[in-house]
Formats: sequence, structure tokens, C-alpha cells
Amino acid sequence: PSYREQICFVDDRPGHDKRYAIDADKIIDELGWEPEQNFDTGIQKTVAWYLENKWWWQPIREQRYSGGRLGTNKV
Repeated sequence: PSYREQICFVDDRPGHDKRYAIDADKIIDELGWEPEQNFDTGIQKTVAWYLENKWWWQPIREQRYSGGRLGTNKV
């Protein structure tokens, strides 16, 4: 079967996916793209964002999270 026939689309699982990892070598080599952040600056910005946005994560930590999507608007 073709690769398209092997793809199984499923509903999103809010809060379930713990990590997304990619290897950017191909896009760097073929398009000359470079990431705007390295790991060190990226982690610093991530920690700063979480410290500035406690309203977003505290309900999850306190088990008051309803399971709905966070940070999105329904259309």
C-alpha cells in the first residue's frame, strides 16, 4: 500500500501529547532555513512564558482542568 493509505487520522487528544521532536537537517540543507532559537534561548523563553502565564497552567496542576483545548478559540 502507498504511504497515504497507511495514514490513520484520529481526533486530537488535548493534553495527551507530551513531546514533538523533529530533525530539521533536511529543511536546513535544502532550503537554508535556520531556527530562530537554539535550545538555551528557547528553554529560557519557554520558562519565562510559563512564569508569566500561570492562569494557563495552574488549573491543570490543581486538577481543575476540564479537558478542553487551552489557548484556542472555537470557530
